[in-house]
Amino acid sequence: MNAITPPAVTATAPLATPAAAPAPKASALMRRVSETLGVVIPPLLVVAGLFLLWEWLCSGPGATLPPPSRVWNDARELILNPFYDRGGLDKGLGLHLAASLQRVALGFALAVVVGVGLGMLVGSSKLAMRGLDPIFQVLRTVPPLAWLPLSLAAFREAQPSAIFVIFITAVWPIIINTAVGVRNVPADYRNVARVIRLRPHEWFLRIVVPAAAPYIFTGLRIGVGLSWLAIIAAEMLIGGVGIGFFIWDAWNSSNLSDIIVALIYVGLVGFVLDRIMAFAGRAVTRGTTEQ
Repeated sequence: MNAITPPAVTATAPLATPAAAPAPKASALMRRVSETLGVVIPPLLVVAGLFLLWEWLCSGPGATLPPPSRVWNDARELILNPFYDRGGLDKGLGLHLAASLQRVALGFALAVVVGVGLGMLVGSSKLAMRGLDPIFQVLRTVPPLAWLPLSLAAFREAQPSAIFVIFITAVWPIIINTAVGVRNVPADYRNVARVIRLRPHEWFLRIVVPAAAPYIFTGLRIGVGLSWLAIIAAEMLIGGVGIGFFIWDAWNSSNLSDIIVALIYVGLVGFVLDRIMAFAGRAVTRGTTEQ
């Protein structure tokens, strides 16, 4: 009698599970991190190299400027505590910068209102362009500080005089760029407006302003930079609280380290103002302005 053999049992290998794909969010995050590092690391390396070169050049016995190590030792309190107030004009750099930024904000705001309005008028009217453009071209070549004596004589106070100098410095690029933007409205837009019979105010708000916005923000970006330059020079002459006065007072006291720290602050603030205006321009014009 033949023995019955049980059926052979074949072992089946477990099915291999496919490797989990990286999460889209993680890959996007890594890509953003790498892009950010690619933007941040090169300037940091350049700055570090410049500081090393500065330290090497100014560490010799015949050097007339302090090296970074001496600047840190001399102005450590000024760097670490920029908002101290000991009364009078003895204030930290943060308070001086705040006073200067307040003046810049007021003068630049006036320049924006007047500059955009006059630019729209000059750009949209040939008669206004013929009458006003030559005057603007003459006045814009006058150096900003040349207006300071007249503003002091007119206002008899330092604060409004400084604001006027900022205004008269920033208004010209705003006027010119706004006028160019209005004159460069494409002819197709004008033809479409005639076909759909837009009213004058609708033409202005729906066609002219959006088309000229990139030019306007270019003028605003130039104007805010010139405003920051003008207030530093003006405050050196009018005195009082402000970063320009701080630099001039440090020079009179032979505090070169304080001057260097103040110049670094001035550059950083100017860079931030430019970035803010560029970001606002890209946001309003949906990226059509230059970086």
